[in-house]
Amino acid sequence: MVSLGVGEFVAGVADMQYVKVPYIRDRYRSGTVADVGSSMSPDIERIVSLTPDAIFASPFDNSGGYGSLEEMGVPVIECADYMETSALGRAEWIRFYGMLFGKERLADSLFAAIDSSYNSIKAKAAMANNGKSLVMDKMTGSVWYMPGGRSTIGTIIADANAGYAFSDTDVSGSLSLSFETVLSKSGDADFWLLRYSGKTPASYSDLVSENRGYGEMRAFKLRQCYGCNVEKSLFYEETPFRPDWLLADFVRIVHPEVLPAWRMRYFHPLADGN
Repeated sequence: MVSLGVGEFVAGVADMQYVKVPYIRDRYRSGTVADVGSSMSPDIERIVSLTPDAIFASPFDNSGGYGSLEEMGVPVIECADYMETSALGRAEWIRFYGMLFGKERLADSLFAAIDSSYNSIKAKAAMANNGKSLVMDKMTGSVWYMPGGRSTIGTIIADANAGYAFSDTDVSGSLSLSFETVLSKSGDADFWLLRYSGKTPASYSDLVSENRGYGEMRAFKLRQCYGCNVEKSLFYEETPFRPDWLLADFVRIVHPEVLPAWRMRYFHPLADGN
């Protein structure tokens, strides 16, 4: 919305506590954007008071519909960009929003620039020496959620010309794996890229304090771990529509000679610690 110059049409947002886009946060503080509660149980009365022309919602399997939202008589527009398996396919949804707001020409121009940038980086990465591999993320409770081979992250890894143990899985979402499975299949990966949420930068000592087994990862031993603090970055807000920036981060890590001038946007080396 902001990149299309139509951010002022956003009247309300669900789950405001998780929204970090500066423009929306500023409008929320000024009272021009309302917090309409949880996305799973929105404040219907608050939404009605905003007299919206449309409601944008993310469809979920087996959700049972949109309940009271559908009874308001306001069009519910399903935004299913997260279901795309192609990173560029997801980014192309900017053209959909452009059509909704009469910004087709601008949206087409923005997507063309993203498409060109992404494919340029992909082509450069394809010419790099092969052999480097990576592993993603870390344990959540007793499960290690790993991007499936057909997920947007999985395709970006492939386009970065990086080895990935789960690239051949025909899954567009996440794989639910045990620590033992990840260690067995990816324990020897050259690089470890992990997303986390924290008030301070993550360190190697933080990792082993969470799970001593992390110290068995080859990337941990070689100090080739990179963290993306989603609490401090705009990872989830930006990457759906700027996959070229995320691809550049991956390529800069795996093939540093390809993009020597790229300044890492999301992933940064973990603090040394112990």
